[in-house]
Amino acid sequence: MTRSPRARSLAPLALGALLGLACSLAGCLGRAPTDSSPEASPGSYLFCFWNVENFFDDNLDGWKREPDKDFDTWFARDKRVLQQKLENLTRPLIALNEGRGPDILALAEVESARAADLLRDSLNRQLDPALSYSTVLMKDPHGGRSIATAIITRLPVDRDRTQLLGRRLRILEGHIVVNDRELVVLATHWTSRVSDKAGAGRAKYADQIYGRFQAMYRSNPEVDLLVCGDFNDNPDDASVTEHLHATGDRRKVRAVGTEPFLYDVLAPLWKENGETGKVATHVYRGHNFLFDHIVVSPGLLDDRGWHCDVNSARIISAGLVDRKGRPIPFGHEKDRLPLTARGASDHLPVAVRLEVAR
Repeated sequence: MTRSPRARSLAPLALGALLGLACSLAGCLGRAPTDSSPEASPGSYLFCFWNVENFFDDNLDGWKREPDKDFDTWFARDKRVLQQKLENLTRPLIALNEGRGPDILALAEVESARAADLLRDSLNRQLDPALSYSTVLMKDPHGGRSIATAIITRLPVDRDRTQLLGRRLRILEGHIVVNDRELVVLATHWTSRVSDKAGAGRAKYADQIYGRFQAMYRSNPEVDLLVCGDFNDNPDDASVTEHLHATGDRRKVRAVGTEPFLYDVLAPLWKENGETGKVATHVYRGHNFLFDHIVVSPGLLDDRGWHCDVNSARIISAGLVDRKGRPIPFGHEKDRLPLTARGASDHLPVAVRLEVAR
């Protein structure tokens, strides 16, 4: 979870505003067995990552530590709270992809598999049954807080290969398989700047992820790997550039070397506009941060297997921001805003289109 305190002065705005796909555009950017998910054909698919801000389920789990204890109690004892949260998350997601919702949805700050299932069911109620989300991938990292990552998809998966990386780290590895082409997704949530001011924790996350990429790359330089998450750092911070080896320079990514680079699809947009206020997925005390990333391997920049259309990368803002372009949080029980005036999350979703070769 992003534990950086959120601005309390966000102007209230009803989330029932017209939801389109108004968003910021980014600049230039082995065969495996599958489970019982429906068949999928080569083509174009929308990927989306979203930190959904303290998304707890309807069970009273008795967490002892704050703030989990308060959120656990609030969501479990007041059904209106959970229903409003689900509605606020479902509306903007369903509006994506011409009303079909993302084909692959990765999430952060999810308390439990039960919470992920509730969101999947809420989305499915708005969809044609043929487009239903069939699969939730999630494992509990047993970290300091109950704010794990999850993947929801309508595409076939190799469920048996789902795993967590590292010890007590929020790094979920999932495998999507379409037309015998495998996409590896790492859904991550790095330590916050509140608890990790010096950045050692975020560097640890980056090192763990990069080590996993290097192992896959040595075995198959064309591996299609997508890393997403709330990194709690911007594209130009050391954890991203030095430890994760992620860059906005595609020439570096395409070069062959002993230490291959990854491509951060929103880095060019941050470089050009980060200080102008036009680009942010999280805002705190008037400062803009691009904490939410989609990072891809060199294999996703070629035309074989899976391909990432980096020029399609977007920050989704429609219906999710106030008049100043700041994300509208759902907030805490003690906040004075009525439920109907609350937003969805203190982070904005990011999305990109992926293609699968025939």
